[in-house]
Amino acid sequence: MKHAAEMLSELGLSSVDQLFEDVPREVRTNGLRLPRGMSEAEVLRHVRSMMAQNLCADDHPCFLGAGIYNHFVPSAVRTIVSRSEFITSYTPYQPEVSQGMLQALFEYQSYIAELTGLDAVNSSNYDASTALGEAASMCMRLNERKRFLVPEAMSWERKSVLRNYAAGPGIEVVEYSYDPYTGELDLEDLRSKATPGTSGIYVEVPNFLGVIDSHAPMLKQEFPDVALVVGANPVSLGALKAPGDYGADICIGEGQPLGMPMSFGGPLLGLFACRQEHVRKMPGRVIGMTRDAEGEKAYCMTLQTREQHIRRSKATSNICTNEALMAVAAAAYLSILGKEGLETLAKVNMARALKLQKLIGQLEEFDSPAFDAYHFNEFAVRTPVRPEKINKLLIKKGIIGGLPLHGHIRQLEDHMLLCATELTSDEDMERLVEALREVQ
Repeated sequence: MKHAAEMLSELGLSSVDQLFEDVPREVRTNGLRLPRGMSEAEVLRHVRSMMAQNLCADDHPCFLGAGIYNHFVPSAVRTIVSRSEFITSYTPYQPEVSQGMLQALFEYQSYIAELTGLDAVNSSNYDASTALGEAASMCMRLNERKRFLVPEAMSWERKSVLRNYAAGPGIEVVEYSYDPYTGELDLEDLRSKATPGTSGIYVEVPNFLGVIDSHAPMLKQEFPDVALVVGANPVSLGALKAPGDYGADICIGEGQPLGMPMSFGGPLLGLFACRQEHVRKMPGRVIGMTRDAEGEKAYCMTLQTREQHIRRSKATSNICTNEALMAVAAAAYLSILGKEGLETLAKVNMARALKLQKLIGQLEEFDSPAFDAYHFNEFAVRTPVRPEKINKLLIKKGIIGGLPLHGHIRQLEDHMLLCATELTSDEDMERLVEALREVQ
């Protein structure tokens, strides 16, 4: 008791009760009214009953995309990333000791370099949004300008993260319009906003509306002195031209479609690639292949531009953690599919979306697709009532609907973004169309 009094005196308190002043008095006096304890079997039964109220994409038709997609993940991918050699609690502090992890990351970089048509790839960022923020900063380092152009038709979350990144260095983020008929970028509006102070132009292929923009391959010719940043869905690159082949200086993307479940939106994987001449300006770290003292093949970190490793004035980013385990998953996924498998997957996704477009287009009150363009695996639909109401109807019928677009693009108040992947069956499509008939 003597020691307790001394401690209270040191803290400037007169009684122990003062330590609990933030706890409501009725709780302190009457105690917590907790239910009786459960056995392990009872707890499992209770939790399962709560989880059964959720609609899971594994058990119900899912048409939700917009950045996170419901793809099949081979069991081998999960088995590989669950091995103790990879699923560590943190990045090894002596990375050269972890040759297996370094080799897997080197393989990941090689796959993404081939997919994007670019020379250098870092061993990941948090997600596509942070990769975009890093790309904007990198463009400023490349040409010492501070105006960065982005599409108006883009996820509001991605814009928000970008603006947070831009605030510190004073980068001006300017939006350019989209064509209301095709959903592609408005080239005239882009030209009017590309001033001499423009550091970079960001374009998505496919874009947020699922449109494969035909203007993107011409942008580097149109603006040769501006850094071109292309945001790509990596699965689409199985069928579409690689960004590096049409002049992209930087390519970013969300790696979740490469062997990662939807999982409530995370963890994710930020893809980041650039041209060899820009590698010293790229954020993150790069794994390289070398020889050890005995002449055997070995792997090491060849570039670490984080402020923990080099002088802060020379660092390209203060982001100290990446998504190494997710990068290993992507490498495993791509190695299992191979070039032909990824091409087939991309074409199946396009075909599934096209079939769904046509089925919904047969409904009189629905305009499907809302934009006259080629799409990848998702497309916008103009609906006769608010998409939020439609989604409530679909949920009651056990169907996970699409994304209402109004929260992302103000003009698209009565538009919904629907997605189809290789897991979208004909029966799933028929169930959706039948449910939408009731809305007309």
